[in-house]
Amino acid sequence: MKFKSMAVVAIVGLALAGCQGTGPKQTFGGLAGAVAGGAIGNQFGSGEGKAAATVAGALIGALAGSQIGQLLDERDRQLSYGAEQNALEYGRSGAPVSWRNPDSGRYGQVVPAQPRTVNNLTCRDYTHTIYIDGQPQTARGQACRQSDGTWRPVS
Repeated sequence: MKFKSMAVVAIVGLALAGCQGTGPKQTFGGLAGAVAGGAIGNQFGSGEGKAAATVAGALIGALAGSQIGQLLDERDRQLSYGAEQNALEYGRSGAPVSWRNPDSGRYGQVVPAQPRTVNNLTCRDYTHTIYIDGQPQTARGQACRQSDGTWRPVS
């Protein structure tokens, strides 16, 4: 059932990406939002209700992600990703790791929680706040360290 739900999220995400603007920022944000929204939506309901919640979450996530994504450039994404990896790998629990792009004026911070073990992987919850034109956009998630040393979001 979980595979089927995630397949739906992937299909919806790809379909929505085709509806996004032609810019790579919107497409990236829309896909990321669709996957995250679908994963969140999948936590609710059961049976057909669960599938509907997954699709609804993907739709809402794609919209929100594309709106944020269209405002972030490649350097913003590189800096935010670097801060995320650094916070998850080396950050003290509750201590923010900041990033700033002087060219775009965008900035943010990642605040990791205490590490814990989930399915034999080291995982951490985190909060990532990105400031766009001074307005905060906050996302919460969980990431687990992969065998190659990188951290991959799981929710």
